[in-house]
Amino acid sequence: MTAYSTPEAGYPTSEAGYVTAETGLLDHGGPDRGLDAQQSADALGVGPIVLLHGLMGRGRTWRRQIPWLRRYGRVFTFDAAFHTGADAALISDPAEVSTERFVADLAEILTWIDLGPAVLVGHSMGALHAWCAAAEYPELVSALVVEDMAPDFRGRTTAEWTPWFDSWPDRFSSLGHARQMFGDVAGRYFYEAFDDGALHGQLATWAAIAQEWGERDFWDQWRSVPVPSLLIEAEHTVTPEGQMRKMASINDHSAHIQISGAGHLIHDDAPEVFRGAVEAFLSALPYR
Repeated sequence: MTAYSTPEAGYPTSEAGYVTAETGLLDHGGPDRGLDAQQSADALGVGPIVLLHGLMGRGRTWRRQIPWLRRYGRVFTFDAAFHTGADAALISDPAEVSTERFVADLAEILTWIDLGPAVLVGHSMGALHAWCAAAEYPELVSALVVEDMAPDFRGRTTAEWTPWFDSWPDRFSSLGHARQMFGDVAGRYFYEAFDDGALHGQLATWAAIAQEWGERDFWDQWRSVPVPSLLIEAEHTVTPEGQMRKMASINDHSAHIQISGAGHLIHDDAPEVFRGAVEAFLSALPYR
């Protein structure tokens, strides 16, 4: 891992929180350690909680969830490769954006954090990487929250995204501009991920990441997940019909809920319902 650099201005952080130049890894702190023995016994909560963003997101899009999650453990966010604002070059090898590459990056992050097995909370792409990491590196993961992601998109293609991507400006002039194009919830999400309105990566690279999902499935990885898992599906989901329910039916460690009225960005579209579900799940996990 690289040396720490200065935290981003205005971005919530703990006293120890710094951003790394390569990953944007940020330590947001955790529960108060207190002074008496009982408080100290609960100081670590459920352990580290690592938040994993979606395909066109970024670590800082979790900012509204960080304050309440800190009650349960030490919270970290980081930017996946090709989402840091610094890696704008197009890929030269499909392996650069394979799921295995992102899972290996995540395992490196968890090893570097070195606070024991982590709870992984992943949205969309981040959820896929979370359960694949739990399957491949079970010693590094203690529990999962999977937000609106499924194992099998085979037959779908990102080609239909091209006209939409072509309509994007080089830079969004304001939050209002982004909301005008994407709607209130998604507009805020994207604008928070952008660098002063400019994209934080290459649209073609993000499409290449998703294209892999249309060519293979990840059922075997899901079946291999050995840890407690909460599956949260949006009513207006992007996942194929019935797949998230099937995920719960074939893995005895998991439970599935569907959030009425919510779109793909459940944590922003139905924040209180999302919070209640995740807090109930975390409260049932063993404290350290």
